[in-house]
Amino acid sequence: MRVAAVQLNSSADAAENLEAADALTRAAARDGASLVVLPEKWTAIGSSAQLRDASEGLDGPASEWARATARELDIDLVAGSILERRGGERLSNTSLHVDPHGEIRAVYRKLHMFDVEIEGRAYRESELEDAGDEIVLSQTAGGVGLGMAICYDLRFPELFRILAVRGAEIFSLPSAFTLATTRDHWEVLVRARAIENQAFVVAANQFGAHPAGHHSGGRSMIVDPWGVVLAQAPDGVGHVIADLDLEQQRAVRERLPALANRRPDAYRWPQEGTGAGAPPMAARVPSQVAS
Repeated sequence: MRVAAVQLNSSADAAENLEAADALTRAAARDGASLVVLPEKWTAIGSSAQLRDASEGLDGPASEWARATARELDIDLVAGSILERRGGERLSNTSLHVDPHGEIRAVYRKLHMFDVEIEGRAYRESELEDAGDEIVLSQTAGGVGLGMAICYDLRFPELFRILAVRGAEIFSLPSAFTLATTRDHWEVLVRARAIENQAFVVAANQFGAHPAGHHSGGRSMIVDPWGVVLAQAPDGVGHVIADLDLEQQRAVRERLPALANRRPDAYRWPQEGTGAGAPPMAARVPSQVAS
């Protein structure tokens, strides 16, 4: 199975971004990719006002383009994430999986809001966007389990473990990782999620300077279940391709059965988080983990 991660340098101009995404998606398909992943907020990056202006519903131009393009190219397309307008003033950071028939097979809304401070700059994603509340496992046209995540979700291994237990063999990770966190954390985290879940990760990152002072680090990656980097993008706009050996993945999971050796009956969440400023946590492991 051949997959591609597309690396963009999105601006606040949705039409310009769509043109760039279209060109690179077609280039990836010409290179034989049957699954293409676009980065986070590929339709627009900028100020809150610019993001709001570029937001759209699931019947908007980005979604319509994704459906038409996936059908024309006969590919599974993870249309990165868009700012979804869901009524009223609130938005969602939403990733779409479109199948080769042009049907929206899955909709995932980013669970973890990027409310942090990095190198003196505060990011408050929750001021504009509502967090999702559903873990989403999709399936490619070929029947391969596709776990959906977005950017900051990468720091929450619980999400990826639940997806793996449910049947994910590939994780799609549209991202706009900051320059600093790409430099210091990106590869470590992407490879860790692949290794601990014995899954492929297709991580499509934004690159370069964007409006409103945003700056993404690039290095889009495709990683195998052993943690080997199969492809990594150089600086700039483009795409990377890799072939996923699903038989090798099954062999890894058989020889080193870490998923099978879990002990969900012994796992319990602490009553409260122990990290600085950590909110109270559920007393029990979610039912999805114990399944």
